[in-house]
Amino acid sequence: MAVYKNIFKPICDVISAIIAFVILSPIFILVMIVLMISNQGKPFFLQERPGRHEKIFKIIKFKTMNDKKDGHGILLPPEARLTKTGLFIRKYSLDEIPQLFNVIKGDMSVVGPRPLLIRYLPRYNDFQKQRHDVKPGITGWAQVNGRNALSWENKFEFDVHYVHNMSFLFDLKILLLTVKKVFKSEGIYDNDNGIVPDFQGTEKPNETK
Repeated sequence: MAVYKNIFKPICDVISAIIAFVILSPIFILVMIVLMISNQGKPFFLQERPGRHEKIFKIIKFKTMNDKKDGHGILLPPEARLTKTGLFIRKYSLDEIPQLFNVIKGDMSVVGPRPLLIRYLPRYNDFQKQRHDVKPGITGWAQVNGRNALSWENKFEFDVHYVHNMSFLFDLKILLLTVKKVFKSEGIYDNDNGIVPDFQGTEKPNETK
């Protein structure tokens, strides 16, 4: 697994990301233009996320929320800022396309645990922290097993399972299942507005599996 993780997988990531971007470039351009119009010239969303070994990098995604604020200049809640266009883009995972640049840069892999928010870092138990032993991915084992319909604890169990069982065939399986899930829009959201509740931490630490 070490040879695949450290040598073969990074090479495959860059090559596949370049090929995927070339294929998806018409969709990329179309979505960018639509979001430039609906988001007042701001099609992209950049945010710091923890990567492998919790190293911070800036993730790039298509911007699916507007910047509307209340009377005090504070951003409205996410559910109030998610546009209909943004919800459609999320439904078919089109917001993830710009992350191909993160893969080419080397911050991410095509397959791996999803990069989550920095504020979650102190909330992980020792078992859950293992998700950062590999590069985060655009898609992952948790995504093809329910994605946002899963509880946080179940997501992390799938993430750590992937960390301990990473292989070329496992990655290929996840990619094929991802294509199927995207076309069927399965397990995308567990609510109507597409907003996922914050991870607040696990009361009882999981034992290392």
